[in-house]
Amino acid sequence: MTIPILNHLLVVARGQAQHRCFHQTSVLLKGMGAVDHKLVFSSTKNKVTTLTMNDPKKLNGWSGPMMLTLQDRFLQHAADPDTKVVILTGADPYYCAGVNLASTIQPMHPKKLHTMIRTSNQAVFDSFLDFPKPILIAANGPAIGACVTSASTCDAILASEKATFLVPFAKLSIPPEGCSSVHFERMLGKEAARKMLEDGWKPSAAEAKEIGLVQDVVQHDQLMVRAQELAEQWVAAGKVKEIPAGGSVEEYKAVNAKESLELADAFLSYPFLDAQYNFLKSKGKSATVFMVLKTLRPVWSKLL
Repeated sequence: MTIPILNHLLVVARGQAQHRCFHQTSVLLKGMGAVDHKLVFSSTKNKVTTLTMNDPKKLNGWSGPMMLTLQDRFLQHAADPDTKVVILTGADPYYCAGVNLASTIQPMHPKKLHTMIRTSNQAVFDSFLDFPKPILIAANGPAIGACVTSASTCDAILASEKATFLVPFAKLSIPPEGCSSVHFERMLGKEAARKMLEDGWKPSAAEAKEIGLVQDVVQHDQLMVRAQELAEQWVAAGKVKEIPAGGSVEEYKAVNAKESLELADAFLSYPFLDAQYNFLKSKGKSATVFMVLKTLRPVWSKLL
């Protein structure tokens, strides 16, 4: 009985020279659905490719198919000579609500689930790190969780005045991911990193610019115009990919691997299950699954 219930736990889910890395990432994400190009639109103008996450009814949340499609688009444009810079944005009103946990659930044995969480989380962030060309984030609205941490490792973020940035890891009783355990302090400074990662501070676009997360804040209806202008400037200047605050791809992939293991451990821990139970109860929703899970954890955890 406990293993089927456990199925409802949450799973988080470089050119030719990078092809092997992308292929490995694709293998790690197998089993999370199928590529659907309707979920990530692609258009190219003047050597700049705009990728638009397109699931507005679900706030562009990262379902399995969304993550697979985004990775597939990265693979496509890494090898495309007509793409020199990528802009990543979302269909209004959200940039992205983070990982869509409900849609990434997979029925499996607890030990296999732990592996799935670790490998899927690692693959998602590796796909950003391995992409060999500059990425400009055009944050058109609220950004939550994994889409914030992944964006912070890209070359720059332009934000609409409607954007906000939230990483609710502490509230969920899970550790930082997306290299934020190292990268946030380097990029934002110790105090701002602490406020976001530990206190759950949600900076506005203007506040995000003040702390160095965002390069500039743009009027909402001018965001994509300004993003295209900046990206074309990067093309003309021959800009190469770089991680803000000086991190290297190799270092950050090692950080990502470590964080992904810690995240998988946390998702199957009592504090996480208890946090989910209390959150659902506070919203007036059924929390029976998490009540059973946390109560019977001493039994099913022996299968890990």
